[in-house]
Amino acid sequence: MTISVPATSANLGPGFDSLGLAVDLRNVVEFHPSKFFSVSIKGEGENNPKLKGNNLFISIFNEHYNRLTKKKQNFKFSFYNEIPMSRGLGSSSAVIVSAIASAHEAAGIKVSKRRILNHALVYESHPDNITPAVMGGFNVATVEKSKVFSQKKHLPEYIKAVVVIPNKQMSTAKSRTLLPKSYSKESSIYNLSHTALSVAAFFNEDWEILKIASQDRFHQKARMKTLPELFNVQKIAYESGALMSTLSGSGSTFFSMVYDEDSEAIATKLTQKFPEFAVKILNFDNEGLIVDK
Repeated sequence: MTISVPATSANLGPGFDSLGLAVDLRNVVEFHPSKFFSVSIKGEGENNPKLKGNNLFISIFNEHYNRLTKKKQNFKFSFYNEIPMSRGLGSSSAVIVSAIASAHEAAGIKVSKRRILNHALVYESHPDNITPAVMGGFNVATVEKSKVFSQKKHLPEYIKAVVVIPNKQMSTAKSRTLLPKSYSKESSIYNLSHTALSVAAFFNEDWEILKIASQDRFHQKARMKTLPELFNVQKIAYESGALMSTLSGSGSTFFSMVYDEDSEAIATKLTQKFPEFAVKILNFDNEGLIVDK
């Protein structure tokens, strides 16, 4: 069986813990029953021996498989990872979602994407990454009574993502300690109105207004100060024609939405200015979680 989950970019400026979208950069896991338990990793994380012995995927998989079947079974797992770790592209959400989906498939139990999403909430309390990881596309999501409620927008092919991936990781937990413990009424209204405008812009495909709608007063500046080059990444992206340019999740990746026809020029400009960072042009992913047998 093969399970794949896309990378995600969350927050999207003002939509703190509520907005996210999926990009076509995937982690894939293949697995089958085996006499002996084994793990192999190719791509991101393959040189980290700790991942084989202390693997979040295996822990979640075993928890759900044992709950569903009441029995133990060895599996051979092969991981093919494209999503950079601790870079704000939803690598942990991809692990959580793929583990839960894999356990249900291994147990022979059909389960809806919505059920998988709600199971994932146990391990990731914020729905901004796990929702697009499962559903694909652009999503606005909230949590009520331990369930995720969300709406999805299919993203058209004529817009692309340009991501700038620094050579420095950022911990989500650590970056949250940099944020204020409270916000003023003015800042709260600012982010609320800009989040609402962003959602309307995505659903109406009014991309030109996103440069205004995606402005934030809650988290971006505080997090970007730990890697000041990101302020220049954003500045150059906008000067080169980006429709929006925001910190991806808690960083360190910077996400820009661009028209397809502008993507090469914008990516080239960013590569020239930041040769030590990786720059990728990515399609948006509208499928989310994919299960193949």
